[in-house]
Amino acid sequence: MLKQINVLFKKMEHAKDLPLPAYASEGASGLDLLAAVDRDILIAPGEFKLIPTGIAVALPAGYEGQIRPRSGLALNYGLTVLNAPGTIDADYRGEIQVIMINLGRENYRIQRGERIAQLVVNELARVKIIAVEKLPATDRGSRGFGHSGKF
Repeated sequence: MLKQINVLFKKMEHAKDLPLPAYASEGASGLDLLAAVDRDILIAPGEFKLIPTGIAVALPAGYEGQIRPRSGLALNYGLTVLNAPGTIDADYRGEIQVIMINLGRENYRIQRGERIAQLVVNELARVKIIAVEKLPATDRGSRGFGHSGKF
């Protein structure tokens, strides 16, 4: 059984006619976020725009929201979230807005009520910073990009 938490959602005035975010299926990880635009928004190839969702949330302390792209939009149109994943902090109470970028070859038109991104809520750990002169050794060490021979 999955852990369930209560999250408060508020519809903004310009989104009263739109449904709240919802899971598309029983096993979905993210809640679909809808475009709360008052007119169609055209995003040309290489262009990015800020798209309102018409909702605000109150995440519990110790949780964060991640805004992630929708795979179908990415695969079929090259449309994705520019700062993926975008972060919603637990103390943010403003409207969730999504920075969409068109990496495709054709214009993309975002319409009111269209599912544009997903909201995934995750539990967090708080980091206690400990400054040291040397880190513990591992077999990998400092070998980085491509160190395993696979790209």
